[in-house]
Amino acid sequence: MKNFFRQYYSEFLREFTLVKGDMGVLIFLLLLPFAYPIVYSLIYNPELVRDVPIVVVDHDRTPMSRELVRRLDATEGIRSIGYATDLADGRRAMNEHKVYGILEIPEGFDRKIGRLEGANAVMYCEMSLLLRYKAILVGATNVMLDMGAEITTERIDEIAPLAETISTGGLMPINNISMGNIEGGFDSFIMPGILILILQQAIMLGVGLCGGALREHPYKGGAILQGSILASMLARMSVFLIIMIVPTLYVVHYVPLMFRFPMGGDIWQELLFVTPMLFATIFLGFILQGVVRERESVFLLWVVTSVIFLFLSGLTWPRYAMNEVWILLSDCVPATWGVEGFIRMNTNGASLAQVRPDYINLWILTGAYGVLAYCVQRWVQRPAVRRALAEQNVGDINLPGDAERSV
Repeated sequence: MKNFFRQYYSEFLREFTLVKGDMGVLIFLLLLPFAYPIVYSLIYNPELVRDVPIVVVDHDRTPMSRELVRRLDATEGIRSIGYATDLADGRRAMNEHKVYGILEIPEGFDRKIGRLEGANAVMYCEMSLLLRYKAILVGATNVMLDMGAEITTERIDEIAPLAETISTGGLMPINNISMGNIEGGFDSFIMPGILILILQQAIMLGVGLCGGALREHPYKGGAILQGSILASMLARMSVFLIIMIVPTLYVVHYVPLMFRFPMGGDIWQELLFVTPMLFATIFLGFILQGVVRERESVFLLWVVTSVIFLFLSGLTWPRYAMNEVWILLSDCVPATWGVEGFIRMNTNGASLAQVRPDYINLWILTGAYGVLAYCVQRWVQRPAVRRALAEQNVGDINLPGDAERSV
């Protein structure tokens, strides 16, 4: 045990010194988690798309059609910039990106309403940005419901004047309350999950970069070339955990605080929940060290895995709608369970006990990846570092004019 802790201490100092002097690793572990949340949050602010321009093709030209246009223009999400002569003229304006929607009011719109018949107004929307489509759809739907309720109330009052005292407005009013996202904004919806993905990617890439640097400079290998693999892994893991304390607290607590994201959970329970995800991610980084032969390979892993992990997390497409293969793959990603649990805690105020399945799955991944990481470090990484060290020693001896340096 004394030799084990002695080796742990020496490996801890060695790894900490290497990480502190490696600017690339510090960029991944410190700059990336501090800068990326700010950049992403600013990109998605403001959270809602307002005053989306539309053009109106009015074939009716009646007070009722003008009232419909006026109410649409008064909504938060829609702004009517004028009238088009026909639908082809409106399509030209949309193709030139002057507008993103076309409202076509058919002839006889007012007459059909007077006869209590169905009067349909058609809204054409451009789908290049779903936020614009949502703004147009929500605004048009709310206006139609309000106008329909008022017309119904007027007709009831004409038939039975006293009925207005019994029923006014919509018979079935709709109150939309977004749980955990009061503003209904895109930033508050997606950023809590993105924060966990950024945390995972930063750790994976930092640990992977250390593995590539170790193969490029094997003489800095230290305990990985000899002694206990377990002591070496635990020492290096401790270094990464200590370095990630401040970035984790910043990502989990202060970024939502700065951008006013939903914060319904307890910060200490959230940090306790994120802890096994950090363990599992570090071990996953140790596993990736087996395939990272040089530092530049980490950037390729960054490009390939970032989009894949985003889709597997369930943020852009729900996991229950995936087939069994993709669900199985997403189960193997620590950020998948981290995203699900963190959103429930931070956004909806769940306690640690209420996200118990996600918490348990993170500890299962920690154990599984810990065992696999040990195998990779023992039978892949250590032999690879030894071979790299032997190749560099042979190369130094065979280089002309380098005899003194090799000796």
